[in-house]
Amino acid sequence: MHNLPIYQVDAFADKVFSGNPAAVVPVPEFPSDELMQNIATENNLSETAFVTINGPGKFNIRWFTPAMEVRLCGHATLAAAHILYKSGGETLNKMRFKTREAGTIVVVPNDDGSYSMDFPVDKPEKIRSPKGLRGILGGIKPLEVYAGIDDLIVVLKNQSQVEKLNPNFPMLAALKKRRGLLVTAPGKKHDFVSRCFFPAYGIDEDPVTGSAHTVLTPLWAGKLGKKKLKARQISTRGGDIDCQLRGKKVRLTGQAITYMTGQIVLQPKA
Repeated sequence: MHNLPIYQVDAFADKVFSGNPAAVVPVPEFPSDELMQNIATENNLSETAFVTINGPGKFNIRWFTPAMEVRLCGHATLAAAHILYKSGGETLNKMRFKTREAGTIVVVPNDDGSYSMDFPVDKPEKIRSPKGLRGILGGIKPLEVYAGIDDLIVVLKNQSQVEKLNPNFPMLAALKKRRGLLVTAPGKKHDFVSRCFFPAYGIDEDPVTGSAHTVLTPLWAGKLGKKKLKARQISTRGGDIDCQLRGKKVRLTGQAITYMTGQIVLQPKA
């Protein structure tokens, strides 16, 4: 296989050094799972997206963390769309990304430079607080606990509690059958804020998590009685997401900016 182009993009950001960095690797066809995982591990970013062309405006996409392949990733999809528009010569006003497990994600560029992505809605289910959760939260008592397809969602009283939270990562990584923990509360300047933790996937805290908002959006839409919401993920880097509940879909809108371009130099096999 020849050397591969690689791009690093700050997603859900309008300037570099903010939002969530993702790598994008356009390929003529997907290389071996082993090679894709090795590249993602070497990149050491929360996600690396591999993209193939499947026709005009149609693409296949797969995402890898430093530890494993994942079912869905919002910010790396945004990063991939950005690269295909800005560097790949894509001109159509709608892009369709076919995934292995999450259906087809439609991405539309907007006049202001942002991108809107439609994801399947993840309806939260209210559950009893799992054993050990307060220990994971450092003794903080949650107001409510929900389960999504992948994650456990904890609602806290206010933004300050979310900001100050210091989770017990070894306990969190031991959560069975969960990708990770989403902690959320009403925001001071936004409809809601959140932080997202995925130590079992090799990511203690994800800077901005698009996929998390497929479950946070219907949760807060129900609580606030509105379908359009302003959200902010209050990690150290931070990022803003415009969220809209559209029936069985959640539309997430955000900006992206290219940070770095380069090549992956692949050594020929002996």
